[in-house]
Amino acid sequence: MNKREGMGNREVRTFSTSEMRVVRADGESPKIVGHAAVFDSPTQIGSDDWGWMESVARGAFSESIKVDDIRGLFNHDPNLVLGRNKSGTLTLSEDDKGLYYEIDPPDTQTGRDVLESIDRGDITGSSFAFEVQEQRWTMKDDELDERELVKLKLWDVSPVTFPAYDDTDAGKRQHQEFRDAHAAAAETADPDPKVKKDSGDKSEQDNEFRSNAEQMSRRLRLED
Repeated sequence: MNKREGMGNREVRTFSTSEMRVVRADGESPKIVGHAAVFDSPTQIGSDDWGWMESVARGAFSESIKVDDIRGLFNHDPNLVLGRNKSGTLTLSEDDKGLYYEIDPPDTQTGRDVLESIDRGDITGSSFAFEVQEQRWTMKDDELDERELVKLKLWDVSPVTFPAYDDTDAGKRQHQEFRDAHAAAAETADPDPKVKKDSGDKSEQDNEFRSNAEQMSRRLRLED
């Protein structure tokens, strides 16, 4: 599968941070450095009506940053490439705080403009685009449900103009699937813990639905 085929499951998380900055060392080109994600920091995604609390687990990016072809972009625009890990112009690592990145931007109009805008304080947002490979949902009765991102495929990290923007369509869909599965299990009186771990292929969920259906079918035959 090429990189673009999985974009339907792509999500974006963005936050404003004073840590993103330009670093200039003697004899080296300027670099953009910062954290694109922070570990174990619950954040509300969406509204009180349909949203959830979300956190990124430590190690969520550990495999992806080793094997995937990841870009540093401006505003997540694939036409505005600032760096790439495979070419050595984007460095990614996990530290005690979260996902740390260093971008060595090109000496182009876009590269120079982004550096200048960060220096001036015009751009303060840092963001990452990802696809969930493993997650854990927890149902809450009187509070927002909780979602822990356990393993992620990283698409890109980006300095961004508007740090308030989050792309949550895929997350909303997966949240609804979790709640639907919980409701279906409750209707068949099948005990279901309020924690659901999802590896992305939905096979465990499908097996659960199939088991519930078979149990219902057996009960109907006995009643007949």
